[in-house]
Amino acid sequence: MPAQQKKLVFCTAGLLSLACALGAAAALGTQRWVRASVLCSTGALLVNASGPELHKFIGHVQYGLFSGQRVRQCGLGGRPFHFSFFPDLLRIIPASIHVSVIVFCTVLIVFALVAAGFFMLNAFGSPYETLHGPLGLYLWSFISCSCGCLIMILFSSEVKIHHLSEKIANFKEGTFTFKTHSEQFANSFWTILVCSLVHFLNALLIRFAGFEFPFSKSKDSGTITGAVDLMY
Repeated sequence: MPAQQKKLVFCTAGLLSLACALGAAAALGTQRWVRASVLCSTGALLVNASGPELHKFIGHVQYGLFSGQRVRQCGLGGRPFHFSFFPDLLRIIPASIHVSVIVFCTVLIVFALVAAGFFMLNAFGSPYETLHGPLGLYLWSFISCSCGCLIMILFSSEVKIHHLSEKIANFKEGTFTFKTHSEQFANSFWTILVCSLVHFLNALLIRFAGFEFPFSKSKDSGTITGAVDLMY
């Protein structure tokens, strides 16, 4: 591939990595990871609510990795309640998983910035060997993509397996019991998915620029070695 096209490919990959870092940083601080509807089952059973009346007992929960908002509704109107995971919900959530998600988000941001820097270095400077060259570009992209996948797996398990929305809805509730009515991942969660896909795309762009995948053997080297063996 000509040098100008390689520069264009590396610039594109660098800008994509930078956009991923900014997107992950924005997702880390927002409350748009999960949106859920919770049903006040105790209140609905007391009045035997059904059909349109059931909507008066459905509240809403929206949260991120650090804070969120819960609207408690048990037939008497919505009552908003703002909370933070640290230290309010630290006793009821799987703290190790939650902290791991935050740590991997931070690692994703850092390595996405590192990848963007090395892509630009290879585009406008002289590529170095080892970590500054093609192997390093594959390495940074692989780490960023892996962190994004781990974030989604850990956070999904926290929400679905450990019933995080239901625990938040029942936080400091002594009289009423809430059940999850509907639950869906919001924009910030899907931003992490897009970041993972972009870093996988960057690895393909590196290959498109003419660099072999790591640990791949060239056919020419095998041919030359065979010719040398025949000489002896």
